Amino acid sequence: MPDTVTRAAAARPGLLASLGPPLRAWLPRQRWFAGKGQPVTGLSLVAATDLLPPERTPGLLHLLVRAHQQDAPAHGRAPRPKDCYQLLIGVREVLPPRLAPALIGRPDKGPLAGRAVYDALHDPRAATVLLEAIRARARIGRLRFETEGSHRIRAGLVPRRLTSEQSNSSVIYGDTFILKLLRRVTPGTHPDLELPLVLSREGCPRVPAPTGWLHADLDGLDDPYVLAVLQPYIRGATDGWELALRELAKGEDFMAEARALGRATAEVHKALAQALPTVTLGQAQLRLLADGMARRLTATAQAVPELRPYAPALHTAFEELAAFATEGRIWPAQRIHGDLHLGQCLRSTSGQWSIIDFEGEPSKPLAERRMPQPAVRDVAGMLRSFDYAAHSALPPAPEWAAVCRAAYCSGYAEAAGRDPRTEPVLLRAYETDKAVYEVLYEARHRPDWLPVPMAAIRRLSAGATP
Repeated sequence: MPDTVTRAAAARPGLLASLGPPLRAWLPRQRWFAGKGQPVTGLSLVAATDLLPPERTPGLLHLLVRAHQQDAPAHGRAPRPKDCYQLLIGVREVLPPRLAPALIGRPDKGPLAGRAVYDALHDPRAATVLLEAIRARARIGRLRFETEGSHRIRAGLVPRRLTSEQSNSSVIYGDTFILKLLRRVTPGTHPDLELPLVLSREGCPRVPAPTGWLHADLDGLDDPYVLAVLQPYIRGATDGWELALRELAKGEDFMAEARALGRATAEVHKALAQALPTVTLGQAQLRLLADGMARRLTATAQAVPELRPYAPALHTAFEELAAFATEGRIWPAQRIHGDLHLGQCLRSTSGQWSIIDFEGEPSKPLAERRMPQPAVRDVAGMLRSFDYAAHSALPPAPEWAAVCRAAYCSGYAEAAGRDPRTEPVLLRAYETDKAVYEVLYEARHRPDWLPVPMAAIRRLSAGATP
């Protein structure tokens, strides 16, 4: 391991003034940048660490920066906190052609004036520095690289960056490990590290156990920022979304896989309920849940005209849930995945299903993502995913979705001892809420896909049983 193991970060006067102009133009173009639609008006530095000495070529900087944007009218609400992003910045005099797509820009002032700065995750050398630091359990400035237990990481694993980025960025090392680098970060216990650690210690084989991670301890904060998680890479695995679309295109039956996915989901839920505290949702909590769903529907109907004719019928799903609360009905709640769909499931070449990405919905506050919730919320997310796959096919295949949904619930019941279909009020409410979210997302980002969730809106507004 090079001298990055023990060397503390050096102060870099004028660093942000030098990097600011190119970063303000580059950040809004990134898939993982959350503040779409508003220009970045400024940046503030949370932390800066030299992972490779500044006199070296290439240089390597680790940055935590807050992006400042003009707030939309808040209508009496407090302005949204400025998002903090994790950046890995490479610095070279001359950028090789292979790294041209990673270029951020060439600062025209300050300590980096005239040099090429770029997204260093595209650079195998930079990605190797991260893995080597985890291997060595390095301490670099405020950065802490950790490993779990007796896990061993072999040296010399060749990195390759995954190009299909979503809200984070990932690097695969020698088809042995995968490192997820969190882009939008916040201090606190992060579920994408917390829950896989809990599940591995509980002996649940359905979730790849964390091998190592990176966090930052900053002054004035009780909780660190979790910045990256390293896990075993499941070589040759296919994600559930790709597999479902492939089987749909071939006209193949997916019922057995859906049933197996239901069992896998239930096993994860059982392990989480055994390892972590559970609670009971009473009248007040269920009323808040129903009211929140109703508010989201009202707001989405105002934003998406196609939804408006169905809104009154859809509201009945939330009114039923509120009525159950008034009658004194209670539901158990526990830690769950929080954003479960086919794309969060991997099938290995041996046919074993694994569940990944326990981050939850990245747009929600960390504390909210860590709250106990009814397990049926995850079930509703997966049912919507089967429906999404079926209605994105040409021609749509609603019968295929119905068979998969039934098989998934049956598989869940086999492992959990209870069938989620025996809770139709809660299940319909969660599925309706998810479909409303999908309508808003597609209307804003992929209008051509709007007919997919609208098919579910029509079914749910007709009072169909989920």
